[in-house]
Amino acid sequence: MNSLITALGIGIVIGIIDIIPMILQKLPRYSTISAFIHYFVTSTIIVLIDIPFLPWWLKGGILGILFMTPMLIHVGHEDKKPVPIIAFFSIFLGTLAATAGHFLV
Repeated sequence: MNSLITALGIGIVIGIIDIIPMILQKLPRYSTISAFIHYFVTSTIIVLIDIPFLPWWLKGGILGILFMTPMLIHVGHEDKKPVPIIAFFSIFLGTLAATAGHFLV
């Protein structure tokens, strides 16, 4: 139970880190809420899942980009400019969640 609470806390922090630039850019509220929920859930899963034969530091980046792939396809269809930025942040925040999970859980 303690690891679940820690994982949820990490998810909240990662979600907030992701939406801060969105709030500063005054992006639509539904986009900001959607991004928060995405990173909250993704980070929680990254912290709680164990993938055999995959180092903990690599697990976060891989799962982060895998969970973001459908959104990258959707966004890339409309405008290709933000795709590399979103992909980078997916890998970075996934790795950050895995690192926090490794040391805190």
